[in-house]
Amino acid sequence: MNRSVAIFVAWLFCAVIQASPAESKHWAFILPAHAALPVVQQKDWPRNGIDFFILARLEQEQIHPSAEAGQITLLRRLSLDLIGLPPTLAEVDAFLSDKAAGAYERVVDRLLASPHYGERWGRHWLDVARYADSNGYSIDAPRSIWKYRDWVIEALNNNMPFDEFVIEQLAGDLLPNPTLDQQIATGFHRQTQINQEGGIDPEQFRVESVIDRVNTTGTAFLGLTIGCAQCHNHKFDPISQREYYQLMAFFNNTIPDGHGESAPGGALELPNATEPLDDIEKEIAETEAELDRYLNTKGSELAQRIEPTLSEAQLKKFKPPIQAALKIPFASRTLKQKREVYAALGPNDADFKQRNSKLVKLEKRQPRPVTTLVMVEQKKPRQSTIFIKGDFTRPGDLVNADVPKILPPLKKTRGSNDPATRLDLARWLVDPANPLTARVAVNRIWQRYFGRGLVETENDFGTQGAPPSHPELLDWLATTFIESGWNVKALHRLIVTSASYRQSSRTRPELEVRDPNNRLLARQSRFRLDSEIVRDVSLMASGLLSEKMEGPSVFPPQPDGVMNLGQLRRPWKVSAGSDRYRRGLYTFFWRATPHPALMVFDSPDAFSACTRRIRSNTPLQALTLLNDAAFYECAEALARRVTAEKSNDAERIDLAFRLCLSRAPAADERDRLLTLLKDELNRTDGSSKTKEFDSWTTVARVVLNLDETITRE
Repeated sequence: MNRSVAIFVAWLFCAVIQASPAESKHWAFILPAHAALPVVQQKDWPRNGIDFFILARLEQEQIHPSAEAGQITLLRRLSLDLIGLPPTLAEVDAFLSDKAAGAYERVVDRLLASPHYGERWGRHWLDVARYADSNGYSIDAPRSIWKYRDWVIEALNNNMPFDEFVIEQLAGDLLPNPTLDQQIATGFHRQTQINQEGGIDPEQFRVESVIDRVNTTGTAFLGLTIGCAQCHNHKFDPISQREYYQLMAFFNNTIPDGHGESAPGGALELPNATEPLDDIEKEIAETEAELDRYLNTKGSELAQRIEPTLSEAQLKKFKPPIQAALKIPFASRTLKQKREVYAALGPNDADFKQRNSKLVKLEKRQPRPVTTLVMVEQKKPRQSTIFIKGDFTRPGDLVNADVPKILPPLKKTRGSNDPATRLDLARWLVDPANPLTARVAVNRIWQRYFGRGLVETENDFGTQGAPPSHPELLDWLATTFIESGWNVKALHRLIVTSASYRQSSRTRPELEVRDPNNRLLARQSRFRLDSEIVRDVSLMASGLLSEKMEGPSVFPPQPDGVMNLGQLRRPWKVSAGSDRYRRGLYTFFWRATPHPALMVFDSPDAFSACTRRIRSNTPLQALTLLNDAAFYECAEALARRVTAEKSNDAERIDLAFRLCLSRAPAADERDRLLTLLKDELNRTDGSSKTKEFDSWTTVARVVLNLDETITRE
């Protein structure tokens, strides 16, 4: 029996034993049923099971679905959704010329196989994981945890089944003989803030970290506002305060995070791995060679003139390493030995000093071992109690680790008398008998494609949350997901190959009246790109984008003075070479002073789990695209690119349009930009070459700032 069949049999068994009437239960606490596909009248529209549910509801409301979007729109939408980058011109041309059946599906498969898929969908998960590169609070010291980010990217690219994805992040360290990757995965719950101020009570903030893990688990996997039960029984959902602290007991046995003045606990050093430091090895080698040449001249003279005159008594005054070096012929000494001897015997040589000082500074900057924060269980378990009114200084009754009674019971992997573990909790979350986890997961993925989930309150499946717009579809997707062996890429493929996904996003007058919020999905949704993708698109259009993947976070340009806004002034040395132009996913994220261009486009703050980004529309966004140094640099590069590749002004504008929007401009669009170019050439001072470049930079700024450039249609 293969894995998928085994999971389906387990799910079917659970469905049978739970098939008794449950009218008193809220819908989300009832095991999802695998609904039959509804009957529809427009039988030629559905492309897969999703469409039957969408169309049946539209027909019930006497609304027609929208026509399919144009090919270029479809390709750009698909590329931005699956890999977070627009298609290249070659990819657009290839898709338009591919007339064979299955052309669209072949593009889907190519994008799902792209390593950029893991970057795009990894960013969504990192929002939920509250990922950041610093500890938070007022000191906000840097932390090394980028290996967890890379683990997420690799897990998604490898299509790790979602149940394993959950288990390894919550309890990879508790698996039998855990691998290095499984330990790194537990960085999910090491994203909590760490308060390193002096004079604090470390226990208070240890408890705060544990509470954050409980609340994040509830949000990320169950879609419940479990945190509302910290101080009292939940006011709306059937979760008691006791059950909250029973959940907390699962996380209460890990070693402390290192609050106060102590170093963070649970740091795992990766074997044979060092952090690169801007080609430091090359610079060290060059400096060593320069110093060696200098010492071969000056040191050799010293060896011939002074060393033979040293008495035994004088030799004994030197440190043992120098005594040892003096016994070796000069030509056979290492560079380190030559440096030590020259420092001990040589004159006050300002020229030695300068070269040596440079090398010493470089050596101090040599790559450090890579470390990452992981979960580590204490050997001696802590006692867990209820906190009266949520106050950690007022412990109440003792509690053992357990799950809320409204949900299926916990299965222990060890003996019935042994305490339950995080591993038990992780396996319980992805047990086919759990009615929430699969629903929450498919709803979040659906949300990314349509702008809102089938359950609009994607972080609250409780009684105060919104009911699903298409309950049968939600359950059909959840059960299909489980039956597939929790195959995430298969779920993506199912959604993006549906006729529902492929609809045009154009509004229609009748929909503005009958379904203004598009809950019935009679069209696709149109929304602005995520903050990281806004710059990624500009980098790609301009030809600057570095496709280098993974590794330590980088420092792209940002406005001066940003790092003065926190309590401590942190350095922001702009990355050199290709690192300057890496995807926004890799930008170093300080919690206290995040990159302004990320925040102005509504990046989450990483203080708590973010399950849906808000999308604002402010003048600051347009000003950022026009004037921010990083975007201005993209405009200059785009100007250089189009003027280098085309000689005719109209062709240059067509190329700029295609690079930014994937389509050619309409005649009136081209004419308006040609008029702008002419006006700029007449207005700008300087040499003809400078005037042309500055004028094309202005045109490039306009095209990069178009709503369509930063919008997913």
